Amino acid sequence: MAYTFTVSPDFTPNHLSGWYIFNTWLQKQCGAAIHLEMYDNFQVQRKFIQHDQIDLIYANPFDAAMLVREKNFLPLVKAAGVSDEAIIAVNAKNAAEDVAYLSPGITVAVTEDPDVTMMGMIMLEAGDLDASNITTHVYDSYVLVAKHLLNGNADVGIFLAEAYDDLSNMVKKQLKILVRSQISVIHHALMVGPKLAARRTEIQDLLVAMNHDEKSQEVLKSLNFDAWVKVEDEEMEFMIDLMDTLAT
Repeated sequence: MAYTFTVSPDFTPNHLSGWYIFNTWLQKQCGAAIHLEMYDNFQVQRKFIQHDQIDLIYANPFDAAMLVREKNFLPLVKAAGVSDEAIIAVNAKNAAEDVAYLSPGITVAVTEDPDVTMMGMIMLEAGDLDASNITTHVYDSYVLVAKHLLNGNADVGIFLAEAYDDLSNMVKKQLKILVRSQISVIHHALMVGPKLAARRTEIQDLLVAMNHDEKSQEVLKSLNFDAWVKVEDEEMEFMIDLMDTLAT
């Protein structure tokens, strides 16, 4: 049987080749045919999830709730020492030094990344800003969010911290961070669907052991990860409950 693996569309482009390297490694270790399918946006990816055409996914925290509750996915692992954080940034020429100095009526550039946008909107509340007094423009990537900040089409950008950190130094020199979240318990996770559920423990053990093997360490390095750590069901439920709380 062939399986389909996909990655949340918010991954940084720098690591695209790394996911293909990882998929090749995983196929060899599992002795199974696993096809890596990348989707351009969340809407397209979710359509395939809804039609039960995804068996393995590196999922963002927002989609994890749907995958667990509606599609019976189970968590495998997360990247060690990596959490999802959001950054509020402006053009370096902007006089604001803090969210509190931002004014109603601003234009905010975001992506379709739901958990990051949600965290960013929560941080904007410190400046008495919400959906009722700002204009939001959605772009396909964080690179485009940065571009529109630089050319003046947006006043504020909400970034996944990892994506912001991966921007070129030339771009970052022209931007200014106002605030970075420090929630620390929200993270992407590698998850398996029902067709692979019987091999969950086997795959978990393979992944957790990757950093003990020199060749496998190189695979991890291609993703900019140091190691995988196991995600227990209780940890996943806690994160899902936290996401629900933040969304209310």
